[in-house]
Amino acid sequence: MHKRVVITGMGGICGLGTNAPAIWNEMRAGRSAIGPITSPQLHDLKVKVGCEIKELPEHGIERKQLVSMDRFSLLATIAAREAMRQSGLTSTEANTYRMGTVVGVGVCGWEAIEENYRAILIDGKNRAGIFTVPKVMPSAASGQVSMSLGLRGPVFGVTSACSSSNHAIASAVDQIRLGRADVMVAGGTDAPLVWGILKGWEALRVLAPDTCRPFSADRQGLSLGEGAGMAVLETYEHAMARGATILAEIAGAGLSADASDIVAPTVEGPTAAMRACLADAGLNPEDVDYLNAHGTGTKANDMIETAAIKRVFGDHAYKLSVSSTKSMHAHCLGASGALEMIACVMAIREGLVPPTANFREPDPDCDLDVTPNVARERKVRAAISNGFAFGGTNAVLAFKAV
Repeated sequence: MHKRVVITGMGGICGLGTNAPAIWNEMRAGRSAIGPITSPQLHDLKVKVGCEIKELPEHGIERKQLVSMDRFSLLATIAAREAMRQSGLTSTEANTYRMGTVVGVGVCGWEAIEENYRAILIDGKNRAGIFTVPKVMPSAASGQVSMSLGLRGPVFGVTSACSSSNHAIASAVDQIRLGRADVMVAGGTDAPLVWGILKGWEALRVLAPDTCRPFSADRQGLSLGEGAGMAVLETYEHAMARGATILAEIAGAGLSADASDIVAPTVEGPTAAMRACLADAGLNPEDVDYLNAHGTGTKANDMIETAAIKRVFGDHAYKLSVSSTKSMHAHCLGASGALEMIACVMAIREGLVPPTANFREPDPDCDLDVTPNVARERKVRAAISNGFAFGGTNAVLAFKAV
């Protein structure tokens, strides 16, 4: 028997809002935050649409720590501090080595990279900033979260493109199941709305010119966003012993690889990950009421994901409530799965399935119930969150009510 791992705190920040409740309120209302990107550094991009955080909240992080942080680390730390506050936990001498963090990131500290490239190549400066290396390393976010919260147990970063959040959460669950920690703070972060990253995505020709319309027949691609989502995980017994409010249980995880193509997904890889997740969670297909789809809004991804869902769930696929919240917070790369975790947990808690916003036309190749535009009341006993990524890496999580 696995140790039961539960969520006792959540935090988030993205274009929808600067805390988890605000993000959920916008999701349940079906309001998309995708729009024109305002950064003045993006002068020659063909597509200037995304989902940006307009203003950061007051976060109380000391300047001494801020000067060594890139934006993706700052977003992760803000979300982690919120999650920790909700959980009611604090690090003490007695528990600090039993508390850790795993943070997923899809890219790295590109804000610092661009600042240094511009300073050296355009402004003619002869040296980079002193904190460049610790700012840009993909594991920086986990280190910054650990320092901010005083976590001295297992601390590391995970990077697997758009599956990073789900891989990080699955890894954190493993640390608890293996007895290496009692508490883990886990999730993902990314801040890709910088010139070099957007130019790269532009070259792939997958960015939507206006907005993200997952599963809609007239979809034209994905939109990029920035953000972070974090959760406090602990064993069921640990949470009950201290009288914590349990938000949901992480029932299982399923991981797989396509081993096929660096960018083109397969049906078989996602199918294997979803089946492995159900098996790990001890769930039958008919036990699942809501599926938060990877749902990027590209022609191929949405069609292939639909086919994979049908393979896994059979006739029950048409009874599932499916939605893609990327239609509202955009594709936040390494942060996406963690933001979608918030959607799954709150769907379970409130009995409300968040919609797929911006939906206009049914697609016969995506013929599931994608909850178009308007949230739907439904008792959600268990929810699945799909994360599929370039490189063919797939990570799926299962959540259920406690």
